[in-house]
Amino acid sequence: MNKKIVHDALILTAFTLVLGFLLGAVYEITKEPIAAAEKAALDEAYKVVFADAASFEEDAGFDAAKAAEVIAASQFTKDEITAVNKALDGSGNVLGYVINVTSHEGSQADISFSVGITNEGVLNGYSITSISETPGLGVLVQEEPFYSQFEGKSEEDYTVVKTAPAADNEIQAVTGATISSRAVTNGVNACLVYFREALQGGN
Repeated sequence: MNKKIVHDALILTAFTLVLGFLLGAVYEITKEPIAAAEKAALDEAYKVVFADAASFEEDAGFDAAKAAEVIAASQFTKDEITAVNKALDGSGNVLGYVINVTSHEGSQADISFSVGITNEGVLNGYSITSISETPGLGVLVQEEPFYSQFEGKSEEDYTVVKTAPAADNEIQAVTGATISSRAVTNGVNACLVYFREALQGGN
């Protein structure tokens, strides 16, 4: 009986080792294509929110911990700044920034997106990179006419309303998706806070 237990244990150990090796090999093979696909998706999002840029460069001065402190001191504490890229023209001059943000206020899950802001503080818009909101309702925050309400504006912050906007800083919610609308709007607001506190004027 003991010999059988030892034999079975050795077989199980060998199987585990082989399986671990195969999983490791698969990971090594797929990690670069996955990373390349993720980068391509982000590059596309950056181009959507900063069409004038010739290229994008990671902001070496970005510090996630400091960004968290800036947002914690604002009223948009359910948003997280995850990355910042400089939008450059053909000569390498900074036209503005693309700020990546994740909102933890989605009705179903987090919503991640990129926000383009010029040096002057004008919004170019946003491009969603990850969303799991309700089909036909919440997901409409990534489409017209909701999306274009932010373009070309330079208000300090924005608020969601359910009726036609009466002021430039008001954003009309997608019908039946006020939570999703507010999640995106507050994410944009968080990006504006970070821009003013950490980026505007070349800080």
